[in-house]
Amino acid sequence: MTPVGARKANGDELRVIGVPRRRVDARAKVTGQTRFADDIFLPRMAHSKLLRSPHPHARIRKIDTSRAAAHPGVYLVLQALCVDRVRHVGDPVAAVIAREELTAFEALDLIDVEYEILTTISSSEEALRTPEPRIHEYGEEGNIHKLVALEFGNVEEGFAEADEIFEDTFFFQGNTHLAIEQHAAVAIKDPDGKLTIWSSTQTPHYLHRALAKVLEMPAAHIRVIATPNGGGFGGKSDPFNHEIVVAKAALMLDRPVKICLTREEVFYCHRGRHPVLMKFKTGVKKDGAITGMHLQTLIDGGAYGSYGVASTFYAGALQTTTYHIPRYRYQGCRTFTNKPPCGPKRGHGTPQPRFGQEVQLDKIAERLKMDPADLRLRIAESSNALTANFFRLGTVNLAECIRRVVKVSGWKEKFRKFPEGRGVGLACSAYLTGAGLPIYWNKMPHSGVQLKFDRSGGVSIFCGATEIGQGSDDVLAGIVAEVLGIDTFDVRLFTGDTDLGPVDLGSYSSRVTLMAGNAALQAAERGRAILRDAVAEKLEVPKERLRFAERRVFDSAAPEKGVTFQEAVCLAEARFGTIGTVGSYTPPLYKGGGVGPLRPIPIPPPLLKWK
Repeated sequence: MTPVGARKANGDELRVIGVPRRRVDARAKVTGQTRFADDIFLPRMAHSKLLRSPHPHARIRKIDTSRAAAHPGVYLVLQALCVDRVRHVGDPVAAVIAREELTAFEALDLIDVEYEILTTISSSEEALRTPEPRIHEYGEEGNIHKLVALEFGNVEEGFAEADEIFEDTFFFQGNTHLAIEQHAAVAIKDPDGKLTIWSSTQTPHYLHRALAKVLEMPAAHIRVIATPNGGGFGGKSDPFNHEIVVAKAALMLDRPVKICLTREEVFYCHRGRHPVLMKFKTGVKKDGAITGMHLQTLIDGGAYGSYGVASTFYAGALQTTTYHIPRYRYQGCRTFTNKPPCGPKRGHGTPQPRFGQEVQLDKIAERLKMDPADLRLRIAESSNALTANFFRLGTVNLAECIRRVVKVSGWKEKFRKFPEGRGVGLACSAYLTGAGLPIYWNKMPHSGVQLKFDRSGGVSIFCGATEIGQGSDDVLAGIVAEVLGIDTFDVRLFTGDTDLGPVDLGSYSSRVTLMAGNAALQAAERGRAILRDAVAEKLEVPKERLRFAERRVFDSAAPEKGVTFQEAVCLAEARFGTIGTVGSYTPPLYKGGGVGPLRPIPIPPPLLKWK
């Protein structure tokens, strides 16, 4: 008997979603058959390694690759990486492509580079004090990458209404990812002269665009296949220089080229969490209600931009989604420094100020003589709320979560009851599901799904979403199987391939279930409607009475009257022709949906005078 899960809106039982079952990729992973990028081996394959800078900031005066190029087993040496300057230790200067990986390693030592050492900028405060030399010519001014200033409501009025004002400064030290799988990529020029690259990327579509731009090739002649990821966490969201290198080398050599970074090199790629210095000014009433908040952040971005502009916005704009803040002002500043570049790690931009806010809430609770859990329950945002900065919140179960944690942890019996030096604490965080905007502005869908219905009774899913271990393939299979009344084992998945599936913007910001899931739902419902028309005609029953379950399509009033799912597909194909459907999803646009301002405010001088 099929286990019963939750219930649909129409009262029918959910038989796939919410029901314990084996993940669609489970067997391959537990038996070691999943092929990650470094598992790909092709005939005549060469190997690449990158020469990296030993200096944090230097001008490249001269590169001599002649000795490396003459080394036995070396096929090619590429120089066009850091063309004029290196900006952090580990910045790639040149690439060697050789017969074996060890040979490529050996040849790196034969490349002679003459550097002119430049001033090293090692912190955000130093970046503000050191406008020259500029690490990059783009950005705001000097070594400031991005300035953000937003205000929603009159914050000064909020402070005037407060019974208490709290001002605190916090620092959150940066950190980095440690995915089990290092970055890797394999590229090949196919017999038609087109490029195919397999990569452990979270964003095949963005890599596809970057390759077309850098290699000056038509995008239609490039195929990106995102292999299963052994962990991403945001660290594989950027297009990387090693991916460009193997692509260019494969085109030049007309042979496959692979690169797999060492663990040390992964740390040079970084894209981890930004270090942030932050100032909070918060007004509260005696009952703990917040009347207004002013947040300032000084963000250390490292040597390159990455997703840093988004991180700078998120550090402020998402601060209003956990607790009710009726008036809010945010000022953010991201700087360039001579360190590996920070990027979109795990809710990027939000954990740092969330940490500061939670610590300050504990201080507020102490001053007001309130239980920290009770304070948070007093100010927690609720479902369907509209935040000060115009985020429309959907489902918010924060208050219920706090209540349950307080109950099962024995919070009331433990808080302030332990001996000195021991204790318990409580903190909350939140993040929105789905990124509201793509990294390049357009009005096209953020995700698409195509379904192919086969006469054998199988269904194939084509989608650009990337499986990085979070279970997105299983989500897509589960949604389609639920709608069509089949088993997930009847579904074949073709995901993360720019040649096979429609565009999906990538696996980041908790967006795949929301966006690709809705696209899959739409495609499956369209397919179900086609099959329902054909079966209703065959069974001579109203199509509204037909149900899809247990690999059957049947009359809900007389369940014994029906056809198999396979027969339903054949009936539909006989009537309508080959059956295929599409679905897509674009998030709703509304003021604030792109983490944008209601009205900008000037950056006051104190922001640029951090001590």
